[in-house]
Amino acid sequence: MALWGARFSGGPADAVFALSRSAHFDWRLAPYDIRSSLAHLSVLESSKLVTKNDAAAIRGALKELAAQVSTGTFVAESSDEDVHSALERGLTAKLGPIGSALRAGRSRNDQVTTDLRLFAIDHMLEVAHLVTELNSSILKKAGEYINDSAPGFTHIQHAQPVSFGHELAKHAHAFARDLDRINDWFKRSSVSSLGAGALAGSSLPLDPAHTAKNLGFESSFANSIDAVSDRDYVAEALFICATIGLHLSRIGEEWVLWASTEFAWAKVADEYSTGSSIMPQKKNPDMAELARGKSGRLIGNLVSVMTMLKGLPFAYNRDLQEDKEPLFDSIDTLLLVLPAITGMVATTDFDRAKMALAAPTGFSLATEIADYLVRKNVPFSSAHESAGKCVALCEKTSRQLHELTDAEFLSIHPSLDGGVRAVLTVAGALNSRTTAGGTAPTLVGDQIKNALNENQAQRKKIADKQKAFSEMMGA
Repeated sequence: MALWGARFSGGPADAVFALSRSAHFDWRLAPYDIRSSLAHLSVLESSKLVTKNDAAAIRGALKELAAQVSTGTFVAESSDEDVHSALERGLTAKLGPIGSALRAGRSRNDQVTTDLRLFAIDHMLEVAHLVTELNSSILKKAGEYINDSAPGFTHIQHAQPVSFGHELAKHAHAFARDLDRINDWFKRSSVSSLGAGALAGSSLPLDPAHTAKNLGFESSFANSIDAVSDRDYVAEALFICATIGLHLSRIGEEWVLWASTEFAWAKVADEYSTGSSIMPQKKNPDMAELARGKSGRLIGNLVSVMTMLKGLPFAYNRDLQEDKEPLFDSIDTLLLVLPAITGMVATTDFDRAKMALAAPTGFSLATEIADYLVRKNVPFSSAHESAGKCVALCEKTSRQLHELTDAEFLSIHPSLDGGVRAVLTVAGALNSRTTAGGTAPTLVGDQIKNALNENQAQRKKIADKQKAFSEMMGA
């Protein structure tokens, strides 16, 4: 059903309608559009803009329509321009002309952004829940390897030995920041736009604050022009999705490396691997690769929306129709990737012996020599230079650091006595890293425990919000 056109002599050209039409992708806003219509109807009824009898009939028809949308017995048709016109078609089919009474005091401009905010809140809560599931998986796996050593890397070169539990747990802290971002996003996004009209508000006795409360928003708009043109909540949600994608990509990159024949640290479970159509021996970590690849898609969606928003004049412009598909796609992408990576992490086994054997290689204990000299009051620049000379001598003579003689140590620096051997062990290096957030196994255990507690608190907070949102939608 067309929501406009009386001042036109004819309908749009086929090409114009095809370009303008959005019902094929914005139909997923239908449940939120019906719920926001119920909230708007409440205000129209209380303001006596719609009679009680008509309001009761419209309310019943809306709820009937919601059930039909849920079961798929009512869907958008090819003649529907968008989700709003499709639902009004459904209402008028049930009620006749009074089905269009909901248009009073409401424009598609404030209607669509209200619907999209509700959709975004609902689905970002789902994303947040899946992030807590992934974090739980990461931290539980990290807890299995607290006392296992492995080389830590910078520049993909051996740097210093670390607890492998510490190595795994680092990812959980990145996702914890993503959860914080989502929580912050809620504060800025829980703002109702309904009542702003096309851009100037309404001369009808509406109550935007009441509507906002009815829909579970924390507040109503403060400026009607901003209300219909603001898409910061979309851009920020896409930024969060892209950042989650980056963090998933970094997990993917590490799993690809660790599962390679050259590393052979990670044994990815069969159910999270794929094979080759021509090479029967292959077992590929494709979930890790897909996580890495999908991050580009998430970044692209963010860039497309920010580019579309750049320089738009106020208030509403049809360009804003382009806000939905990137948001839908980014959320759908994460809803696919997060469970797969959660399962991959949970079911991967790591070769403790190989990692421990690799931990001291590449002269990763050289920093212990420098720190040993610093504890003897040698300036770090001199200590660093002396440790480097020890490495150079080892490379020249094909030995490891602990194989240098006492005389050779002393020849490099007079304070470098035989006592240095006590720190040239992986266990000694790990246990000495006791500063806050360090890799000493005694600290890592507490770090993981604290992170698990924080993740559980986030999970409860998200579950409470999901419950409240579900109750609001069912009201």
